[in-house]
Amino acid sequence: MNKLTPMMEQYLEVKKQNPGCLLFFRLGDFYEMFFDDALTASKELEITLTGRSCGQEERAPMCGVPYHAAETYIQRLIQKGYKVAICEQMEDPKLAKGIVKREITRIVTPGTNMNAESLEENKNNYICSVNRVEDVMGLAVADVTTGEFLVTELTEEEKFWDELAKYRPTELLVSEDLKNMESLDFDRIAKTYSVFVNPYPNYHYQYQRCKDRILQHFKVLSLEGLGLQEMPLGATAAGALLDYLLETQKRDLGHISKLTTYSLQQYMMLDATTRRNLELTQTLRDKGRKGSLLWGLDYTSTAMGGRLLRSWIEQPLVDRAKILRRLDAVEEFAGQHVLTMTLSEELQGVYDVERLLSKVSYKSLNARDCLSLCASLKKVPGIRSLLENAKSEGVKAVYALLDPLADLTALLDRAIH
Repeated sequence: MNKLTPMMEQYLEVKKQNPGCLLFFRLGDFYEMFFDDALTASKELEITLTGRSCGQEERAPMCGVPYHAAETYIQRLIQKGYKVAICEQMEDPKLAKGIVKREITRIVTPGTNMNAESLEENKNNYICSVNRVEDVMGLAVADVTTGEFLVTELTEEEKFWDELAKYRPTELLVSEDLKNMESLDFDRIAKTYSVFVNPYPNYHYQYQRCKDRILQHFKVLSLEGLGLQEMPLGATAAGALLDYLLETQKRDLGHISKLTTYSLQQYMMLDATTRRNLELTQTLRDKGRKGSLLWGLDYTSTAMGGRLLRSWIEQPLVDRAKILRRLDAVEEFAGQHVLTMTLSEELQGVYDVERLLSKVSYKSLNARDCLSLCASLKKVPGIRSLLENAKSEGVKAVYALLDPLADLTALLDRAIH
């Protein structure tokens, strides 16, 4: 048998280290795919299948996409439920001695998709992680585009289905043991919620490993401060999810700076059937947003406000004090039409700061994003002045937390034309 070319050996080695992914292998101005990946991609993307000499008697099946248009093709594959590993050239080919050094820089999956153009701005893109021992289940939920990270424990399988109906994740991470058990119908889960069910090696769910990962990431000394001391299965679901995000994103996840534990008793329990029949966020007829309760209520001025309103509708409060605090804040604006309209106009100039901050962590912030962040920060003093005479506790709390970050605003303003 003829020996493979050095470049093809490099390709196969990278491919071996990333099983289950379609490998986008950078060659000059193109990302190329070979062998089975080429056969799959050419069919799914409807692009030409060719061949390349690889040192063997038969040419290797090959297809490719231009570097500058790759994101479009990646999104099409993600929407079809594939994982895509991006292998970049880590040195200038003109200066390289021998084969060009290449490394995986990120792995794109449905739940870790950062492409703003392919995501709904008023809807979170959640990835969930689940673990189970007997009748107790740990559930961790994250949105890498906003930094949100939530953890809970469930004691009934029906409640797990209800939580899936609430979050509607695009990807569900499960331990291999759990995936192989018949206790949960993952085929039904995938079909019902159009979610990519992703088995993950069991060792990622080991308690000590997960505990160490959580303490390291959130820079705390114990799980008690995070509310996880009495949630061992919640901790394993959270630790495994952090492992997976670090493994696929290949970078610091500093924008995920807060872990929030919650109990199902904090919110009104709505099962999947009730949510569907009430048409909270989508209609029964065509699964569209128009005609739903959210559609009728959503007059928010920002993408962040739209996502917050959706979460409030999905999770109605049951605590009387919290309900009254929220209603007092609503009443304050309902009674002052001019204030409300003025504030709404100010907020329309605020961009999606949550997702802009995630771009900072990903080092993908461009000049236009910096200007958007700067323009948003410039709106803060005006918004604060409008809230200065607030009477309700909820609005007072918002006023106290608003920081104009004058130094950062000035830096962005003078640094970018």
